[in-house]
Amino acid sequence: MEASMTPGTATVFDTVPATRSLPFYEHDALAPKKVADFLKMTKDDMAEAAGVPKGSIRYDDRIPADVHRYFLELASACEVVAEVFKGDAVKTEMWFHTRNPLLGNVSPRDMIRLGRFGKLMRFIQNARLGERP
Repeated sequence: MEASMTPGTATVFDTVPATRSLPFYEHDALAPKKVADFLKMTKDDMAEAAGVPKGSIRYDDRIPADVHRYFLELASACEVVAEVFKGDAVKTEMWFHTRNPLLGNVSPRDMIRLGRFGKLMRFIQNARLGERP
C-alpha cells in the first residue's frame, strides 16, 4: 500500500523511504560514517551542517543522540532520493553532488553542508508530490 492514498497529496509518512537501497546500515543499525562518506563530508562539514561542535561528530556508540538523529534524517533523505532513481546508488550520489539550477545552482550536498538541510528536504518532498500519478 502506498503512503499517500490520494494522488498529489502528502502524508506524514512521506519523509521515510519505502525501501532501503543505500549502504547506510550494518546489522540494521545506522552507520553514520557511511552517510558522511556517501555525501563526501568531513567531520568539519558535518559539524557545520548539524550546528554542533566538531567533537560531537562521532561514528561510534558514543555519538550524541541529537547528532545520531541528524544522521538518520540525512540517511532518510538520501533514500527518498534513491527511490526516484529506482535504488541506483550511483545516480543518487551524482544528484547530491551536482549543482542544481532549481536550488540556486548549488548542489544538494552543499545545501546540507551550509546548514540548509530543512530547505533541501522541503524541495525533495515537493518534487516527490509533483511526480505522483
